[in-house]
Amino acid sequence: MNPKASYTIDVQVETRFVPDQSKPHDNRYVFAYTVTLHNAGDVPARLLTRHWVITDANGKVEEVRGEGVVGDQPWMRPGDRYQYSSGAVLDTAVGTMRGSYQMLADDGTHFETPIPPFTLSIPRTLH
Repeated sequence: MNPKASYTIDVQVETRFVPDQSKPHDNRYVFAYTVTLHNAGDVPARLLTRHWVITDANGKVEEVRGEGVVGDQPWMRPGDRYQYSSGAVLDTAVGTMRGSYQMLADDGTHFETPIPPFTLSIPRTLH
């Protein structure tokens, strides 16, 4: 590990409810999310694995671990951005997701990038 190197991946998430795939009367709520990763450090790095913690409004927790994201293990130079979209299915109209990406820098350093918690929620309607 280079003590002067910066290992920083910024994570931004946008979410949306997918009504045409959801069945609220069957407690099935589908959400899509788009993640933008930005290598804000100064060392190229590859995303190796992901770990998600998905919690619905009933307190049910599902953990998901796997290689890469959407079948890819993106390699990002400093300044590079990588964006992908995926989805989650909940039993409730509201839930949260959080997690981390496990990264490998080109200098051999393994580091973890936290995914800050974000909310999945159906749009609220005003009458």
